Amino acid sequence: MSDHTLRGSIIGSKSLESDENIDPIEREEVAYICPKGHETIIPFAVTAEIPEAWECRCGAVARREDVDDRYFYGGYKPKRTHWDLLLERRTEEELQEVLEKRLKMHREGWIPDYE
Repeated sequence: MSDHTLRGSIIGSKSLESDENIDPIEREEVAYICPKGHETIIPFAVTAEIPEAWECRCGAVARREDVDDRYFYGGYKPKRTHWDLLLERRTEEELQEVLEKRLKMHREGWIPDYE
């Protein structure tokens, strides 16, 4: 008898529940961009924890669009000049003092001219 009740229905693939009187959860769309420029938009529930990275369709790691990720992909990081390196160690006032001292030494003959 139990064979007759299941006949014609596929168990596990279809739900007999309807979508009436169901309020879907509020969602937000988050855009991810990979280094190759592909944009992927994923809907997340407002209460969900949004990941920083997502796998792109090309296989690369995509980062959230709203996050400043210039240093993540490399190649964009600006080159540090000699001046930047000096300013990491000393202030401009200290550098001015060192310059004055070296010029004084040069004028007094402590430092020879290099040509």
